[in-house]
Amino acid sequence: MKYIILITLVMLSACAPRAPEVQTLTVMTHDSFSVSAAVARQFEQANNAKLVFLKSGDAGAMLNKAILSMNAPLADILYGVDNTFLSRALEAGIFEPTSLAFSESIPSEFLIGVAPYALPVDYGDVCINYDKAYFIENHLTVPASLEELSDPNYKGLLVVEDPTTSSPGLAFMMATRVHFGESWLDYWQSLLENGVVIVDDWEAAYYTNFSGSSGRGLQPMVVSYATSPAAEVIFADPPVETAPTGSIVGPETCFRQIEYAGILKGTNSHDLAEKFIQFLLSKPFQTDLPLQMFVFPVLPEAELPKAFVKYAEQVDDPATLTPTEIAINRETWLEEWSQVMGR
Repeated sequence: MKYIILITLVMLSACAPRAPEVQTLTVMTHDSFSVSAAVARQFEQANNAKLVFLKSGDAGAMLNKAILSMNAPLADILYGVDNTFLSRALEAGIFEPTSLAFSESIPSEFLIGVAPYALPVDYGDVCINYDKAYFIENHLTVPASLEELSDPNYKGLLVVEDPTTSSPGLAFMMATRVHFGESWLDYWQSLLENGVVIVDDWEAAYYTNFSGSSGRGLQPMVVSYATSPAAEVIFADPPVETAPTGSIVGPETCFRQIEYAGILKGTNSHDLAEKFIQFLLSKPFQTDLPLQMFVFPVLPEAELPKAFVKYAEQVDDPATLTPTEIAINRETWLEEWSQVMGR
């Protein structure tokens, strides 16, 4: 009898349906990418998937890696290429088209020239941040415009990122191109003569040179983001009631960056990748964005945290360029900037 029962159990076990295999989806991101574990788990559980996030440097380095590996892609999805670099991604042909219909709730400004290859996910404004204490202690007025930065009163007080190596650096360069038009290189010459400091990336600029973050840097002004003051408050230890830094947000002093995600050509998980792209625009992910990466969601109905609303600077008149304008002019502008700045 025991043998009959044992044989029956073995046969039932052999006939039982196997649990579907967990599918791994790799997402290449920039180093600033972050998502809460609970939100990522929602996607994994709903799709029997395992998410792997491959951090690959800043936005420019990440894109270079994706382009260089396009014949043997390292990931299924690229997240975090912004509008200053998007045309390079499209020209290189690294993305597969999707069949996704873009949500009608996404403002049209984010959708220009990207379908069906890339999906806008978030945006933020690259601005000049300043150390409030420095200006108070030195009885200096905070400059309200780009023009004022070349004033001798601010000599040596500004650090910017090299636009040839840094995404925020490139965004700030484009803000000057929009604001000054054909005389933009003259403006950069005036900044050079006024002692502007240029470093390779945002981390060096913000955490080494800027006096408002470490308290040890020599420059009280830095190219960063309008949301940086909110981060300074939220991560402060010990807690603070007011932001120690501010942003210069006058007309066309900031450049609006939009970040996109796309499915990398050659993926073996196209259907799952499309589901993840859809998930990026879901309310849970969009609501999670602000305190994870200090950017604004493109979905208007996504809720913003109170601290984010209170401390993040609002930019009403950012400098903007279409992806087509950037694609046509970016390399020429970078060459011209490098010649003037001796880089």
